[in-house]
Amino acid sequence: MIKNLLIVGVGGQGSLLATRIVGHAALGLGYDVKVSEVHGMSQRGGAVVTYARYGEKVYSPVICRGEADLIISFEQLEALRWISYLKRPGGVLLTSTQKINPLPVITGDMEYPGNITGQIKAAGVDVITVDAFDKAAQAGNDKTVNVVMMGAFAKFTAGADGFTKQVFIEALHKSIGERNKKLIDVNLKAFELGYECI
Repeated sequence: MIKNLLIVGVGGQGSLLATRIVGHAALGLGYDVKVSEVHGMSQRGGAVVTYARYGEKVYSPVICRGEADLIISFEQLEALRWISYLKRPGGVLLTSTQKINPLPVITGDMEYPGNITGQIKAAGVDVITVDAFDKAAQAGNDKTVNVVMMGAFAKFTAGADGFTKQVFIEALHKSIGERNKKLIDVNLKAFELGYECI
């Protein structure tokens, strides 16, 4: 058994932290884990994707089109951009409803597409939406969208492949470190709000 996970968003949304959390959670359960570095323009606003694969023996972090069991998206347009990587049937898209205008929209060269969730569903994709930006703001820091989505992912995977809420909380601690209690507290709150929203 190998599970393939894509985490997509834009630069500055914390894709690497989210990937580290997934990696630590899977390692904590004894899985072999391979994660990629950031692919794409990791500067603020550029499209970013990271890969996480776990299972009995994983040889490469690379995921090809049509292989992802799950895509976690921090931004709607990125969700639409990457759905070709989702396994069908059987793959699931877990996406934030947040919209971040790419440069062509900012400059007026194009419009942000409408009804993205409807387009994704029309493509035959099983999609779960989360208002992660609102939950992150409730947690006290709107930059914790990534951790809200990790909470939602933890709830979605609860009981599957041995994952539990506690496994993810421990992975969050390992990924952030214990040096900054305030940072840990706001991220734990964001995780809990994400966990409760699906």
